Amino acid sequence: MIALEALSKDFGATRAVNALTATIEPGQVTGFLGPNGAGKSTTMRMILGLDAPSSGRALVNSVPYAQLRYPLQVLGAHICGTAGHPGHTPRTFLASLAQSNRIPATRVDEVLADVGLQSVGAQRIGGFSLGMRQRLGIAAALLGDPEILVLDEPMNGLDAEGIVWIRQLLRARADRGGTVFVSSHLMSEVQQVADQLILIGRGELIAQAPTRELIRQFTQQVITVRSPQLAALAGLLQRPGIELNAAEDRLEVIGLPLENVGGLAFAHGIELHELSVAHGSLENAYNQLTHGMVEYSAESARGAGSK
Repeated sequence: MIALEALSKDFGATRAVNALTATIEPGQVTGFLGPNGAGKSTTMRMILGLDAPSSGRALVNSVPYAQLRYPLQVLGAHICGTAGHPGHTPRTFLASLAQSNRIPATRVDEVLADVGLQSVGAQRIGGFSLGMRQRLGIAAALLGDPEILVLDEPMNGLDAEGIVWIRQLLRARADRGGTVFVSSHLMSEVQQVADQLILIGRGELIAQAPTRELIRQFTQQVITVRSPQLAALAGLLQRPGIELNAAEDRLEVIGLPLENVGGLAFAHGIELHELSVAHGSLENAYNQLTHGMVEYSAESARGAGSK
């Protein structure tokens, strides 16, 4: 388990992380979300002892990371986007890590095969694409077969096959009881794989909740109805608290459960050609929760084009 206890980090007069308290539990994938500049990477660096907290502490299995005797056997991390010196090969890079953490040398070829780099194990890293370096970084994180994984934007640079692969990898590690802590800006991917979410903005905790619960709480369900009697149904649905959006061939209903819409139509003999529900997305919930917390945002297209 990873425990963050009132964790804070100052860079001069700027507070990057402010009294962040959260737990990352085993047996699930915990997604770490927040706008650019929210403090996600700084938090991960403090977990790994790369940045010293200004106050508070980050614990890995109840001790600071620096106190782990062979850390790669407990926690594997990839947080910098690339891995290895350009002059090294994947094998020499991983072999040095294995030796320093008393990991059997046989693990080098095993993890290279796991991440799909076995055929380029003797090539220099300097010629690798971003996606290949991402895979190498993940190989390094897996080298000690750790019970905890910490990954910062692991899907950057990966193609469609690679994104499916990393999603399956994270899910498999959690399902076997591991602790997985991953940051990403790909909301659709996080929604598919994360059991739990931690959201921060401007260095402070916004929410920690199960993914489904957070989406349910902060988004609305939209009921779509198609019927040759839309006008009649719309008249019946004109009630306080119900929002209706009419299009040429359908009606969108917000604020009433699907079964209530169907029951009302049935009770009044209204023929239905479609009655469906669209659940909210993590992206919608995220945008609502982080509204006003965005530190760096582009001017809107309308504003950028105006004079």
